[in-house]
Amino acid sequence: MAEGYQIRNQAAAHFLTLTVVDWVDIFTRKIYKDIVIESLEYCQKFKGLEMYGFVIMSNHLHMIIQSEDKDLSKLLKDFKSFVAKRILETIQIGPESRSEWMLKRFEFAARSNSRNSNYQFWRYGNHPQEIITERFLWSKLNYIHMNPVRAGIVRMASDYIYSSASNYVNGSGLIKFEMPSNPIINTLSSERFNNEINEW
Repeated sequence: MAEGYQIRNQAAAHFLTLTVVDWVDIFTRKIYKDIVIESLEYCQKFKGLEMYGFVIMSNHLHMIIQSEDKDLSKLLKDFKSFVAKRILETIQIGPESRSEWMLKRFEFAARSNSRNSNYQFWRYGNHPQEIITERFLWSKLNYIHMNPVRAGIVRMASDYIYSSASNYVNGSGLIKFEMPSNPIINTLSSERFNNEINEW
């Protein structure tokens, strides 16, 4: 299924949105959020993922990432496939009270497309937007980090542990990452950082 937004520059950083089919609130459980975190860390170590920012919400996640190997589409495909497989396995073997309902939703979604086998976990498309300016980067980081605040989960963005806000505010978070060097995006600009951080 084609989408209007496509990754055309495989070497560039992109803002991405990954959404669970039918907006199923799978990530209300810590165990499933932790699978995403572990998968991102794995991709950092072995798949060339460079991280700018992320947030995990109840049924979707936003990320700004880049591929060190200059093949973002492949990196994203591998990440989504691994996360889906791990979560589906966990639902089936774990004490998940919603397992029957969720698996039916994922099974129904899979029937609508011949590319699927038994279940479809992610909606098709990632709504990729290339990061071409520092201003656009900061606007998307602010959008990402304010998601839990807008949802009423926390008062301060940096209090939500399943995002990169605390990396920018406190210098540490669930996922450790250094700001990637980029001739357009200078995340180490202290003046710009201080201006943006006051909003969090």
